[in-house]
Amino acid sequence: MNETPGPTPEPSIAVALHYETGGAPRVVASGRGHVSRKIVEVAQEHGVPIQNNPALAAALSTLELEEEIPEPLYKAVAQVLSFILRAAGHLR
Repeated sequence: MNETPGPTPEPSIAVALHYETGGAPRVVASGRGHVSRKIVEVAQEHGVPIQNNPALAAALSTLELEEEIPEPLYKAVAQVLSFILRAAGHLR
């Protein structure tokens, strides 16, 4: 898990997740190349913390948009959500 602030590496794949309590996180954006750069750019513009995890991004990129993440990926995505909440100051 890369938790050090600094420049975000150029992604080959980027996936954006949305989570609301009561369900599993959903894939709301996914792409490669130019699209991945745009996903990261929009996230940065909105102050969304970014985690570089190519293996997880590759697994999540196989899902359809608005599809909930499958149970086998819960633990990995929970680690990402924990990172995001910590980065946003909601967890210690």
